[in-house]
Amino acid sequence: MHDYLILNALCFDGSGSEPIKTNLAIKGDLISYIGNNIPKSYHTIDADGLVLTPGFIDTHSHSEFTLASDGRAQGRIAQGVTTEINGNCGLSAGPIKGDALRQRRADFLEYGLTEVWEDFEGYYRLLVQRGIAVNTATLCGQGNLRASVMGYVRGRADHIAMARMIELLSKAVNSGAKGLSTGLIYPPGVFTETDELIELCQGLANLKPDALYVPHMRSETDQLIEALRESVEIAFRSGLRLHISHLKTGGRDNWHKIDKVIKTIEEAIERGLKVTCDRYPYIASSTDLDTILPKEVFEGGVEEELKRLQDPDVLGKIKGMLQAEPEDLWSEILISSTYSDKNRWMEGKTLSEISRQVNKSPIDIALELIIADRSRTGAIFFSMSEDNLRRFLKLPYMMIGSDSAVRSFDGPTCKGKPHPRGFGSFPRLIGKYVREEGLMELPEAIRRITLLPAQTFGLQGRGLIKEGYFADLTLFDYKTIGDRADYANPFQRPEGVLWVFVNGVPAYANGEFTGSLSGRILT
Repeated sequence: MHDYLILNALCFDGSGSEPIKTNLAIKGDLISYIGNNIPKSYHTIDADGLVLTPGFIDTHSHSEFTLASDGRAQGRIAQGVTTEINGNCGLSAGPIKGDALRQRRADFLEYGLTEVWEDFEGYYRLLVQRGIAVNTATLCGQGNLRASVMGYVRGRADHIAMARMIELLSKAVNSGAKGLSTGLIYPPGVFTETDELIELCQGLANLKPDALYVPHMRSETDQLIEALRESVEIAFRSGLRLHISHLKTGGRDNWHKIDKVIKTIEEAIERGLKVTCDRYPYIASSTDLDTILPKEVFEGGVEEELKRLQDPDVLGKIKGMLQAEPEDLWSEILISSTYSDKNRWMEGKTLSEISRQVNKSPIDIALELIIADRSRTGAIFFSMSEDNLRRFLKLPYMMIGSDSAVRSFDGPTCKGKPHPRGFGSFPRLIGKYVREEGLMELPEAIRRITLLPAQTFGLQGRGLIKEGYFADLTLFDYKTIGDRADYANPFQRPEGVLWVFVNGVPAYANGEFTGSLSGRILT
């Protein structure tokens, strides 16, 4: 007897091949049968008219704390996502020691996490204890390594500090980390020079030759080409594979650089470098509001940043710098979350809108928010080109990463107005860009969100519909699948996704959450 039998599904197996109509059975956590017979099972699902695919893989997540706080992961499950890759942009669940732990105390507090971990092993124990609905794999964050060893200071790591970072990186690899991520616009990554990154990546290559270097590049705007060349150089000189996070051309003045971006990547591929990328299917990015500040402000960590922002001389210089920005910039920055109760009304409004309501300059509002929230204000930046997005999505080595923390529709993670990409990225790709716009064929779209990421991140037995593979599966209605979340109301489930299996257990059944916590840590 099989546990589940899915009948009459139009099956896209993840390989990019044309679909076949077939039956599929599940036993335990594995796909146990594919074919035209009707084997006996305890439960039967008639999937006539539905598309069956491997579960989607979110290649760029930031769910370390939200997943530990609420493992139901409803925002992912409702999209058909069964696995996510965490530890991006230089920030991971481990190691968190010394200054890194002090800096991230606020994350523990925000999500009600009284259990404080210092490494991946401690984090994994907590996830297993609490249960998670999706599978999770991770990278190791360079920001974690440097902050745990050196804190948030400038300067090249000396031999002792480098040896300690590589020791911590070795432990992370032994705990299953798939590679090294960087966040080179955030502290302490912003203080790290290229040669230090190369040395660290060479150390990783000695530990794990097939590992990935996954940069949030030093610039995605004015210095985009230079930052891309740096990423390519680091990968070539270390021997690691390169996976570029959320590839974009930020800022109208940089939209024309897309030809050079693609040419630089494809020249690197021709020279033998293995390169992949990810991107979310939206033209707005989202990160901390304080990224508008000069990088010198971040030195020493949050406490030093806040001291500088309350120094009249420093504040005057920062205001002068920000006043040189184009006036329309402030209409392109939307406040997504604030931690001061008196400022909650600002969530979902642009700085220009807030400015008109309170009769203050957008710059003053931004700085006051950063100080009130102790540098934790979230913002959405409308700075990208729809035409460029389409071109990036068409690249055969491009995957989908939501670049978001997993959230649920109630509970401790249901707050603020986070970017809608956390609730709609995958249905949006299929509904808008495949079905409506014909940007690519459906078999290719499915390959890019299933088998390609599984191969890239070394997820054995996943990403493909094949007997003996793990039963991570998604069933959806191709005629109706699409995103409903928007910037004003992000907490909305997408349409068209009906069933989601994670390791053989339904997490979503007929469009309703089952409460199953069958996700695993993929080491």
